[in-house]
Amino acid sequence: MSGGVAILGSGAVGALIGAELTRAGTPIALVTTEVSVGAIAHDGVRVVSPAFGEHTERVHAVPALEAPPGVLLVATKAPRLERALERIAGEPEVVVPLLNGVDHMAVLRERFAHVVAGTVRVQAHREGRTTVIHRAPFLTVTIAAPVAALDGAPFEVVVADDEATVLWGKLTRLAALALATTAADAPLGAVRADAEAVAREVALVARAEGADVDADAIVEELRGLPDGASSSLRADVAAGASDHELDAIGGAVLRAAERHGLRADRTATLVARIGTL
Repeated sequence: MSGGVAILGSGAVGALIGAELTRAGTPIALVTTEVSVGAIAHDGVRVVSPAFGEHTERVHAVPALEAPPGVLLVATKAPRLERALERIAGEPEVVVPLLNGVDHMAVLRERFAHVVAGTVRVQAHREGRTTVIHRAPFLTVTIAAPVAALDGAPFEVVVADDEATVLWGKLTRLAALALATTAADAPLGAVRADAEAVAREVALVARAEGADVDADAIVEELRGLPDGASSSLRADVAAGASDHELDAIGGAVLRAAERHGLRADRTATLVARIGTL
């Protein structure tokens, strides 16, 4: 594939973005495992969404790229990143990771010349290999520099000018929700005190990392979430998944806190508790 948009990973994020770009007429290649390529070729990608409705798209899925794309969106889970990169040949014009955490930026910059920080805000999960259940009426991609191929995308694209804030703003919110709900195996309503404590700790680390993160604002966002809110980390740990993102989320916070000589006691306690589940 020379030019165009490629998406690495066909989990809920990659499949949803791939389906909506395909529906909008944007040529894409969804790079995924051979098994998923076969399933998508047979069934397409089915989306059930309060924002995009219910539809099935014949998304072009391939097991590897022999020629580099113009834009590579990376939508794997963090533990799968390095192995997944073996499916990509050459040098894309720009790489936009949509992974959780921050440590993946160094991994990608060792491999590619032009990596632009990005995050995605979405609530979705995949059922089987070809159905995406989009649970909330938003899909927002935030990037730290303009990417022309995403102009006119059928979902919200926000351009920011501060890489640290893009990454740590997402991680502060995510760590609070994910660590609190996973450690207790309970929804947010039962663990709000833990979530708010983690948010305040991570916000301090984020600011030490150069991010413009407002702890009070994030705590208010958490208070605005429903009691039933939960996280994919909780679901993965409860299911016994070996590729969950505890290290990408909690580990990244603790490593940064140590670099700056900051304490993150509640965060460390929850990470340790999850590690025993």
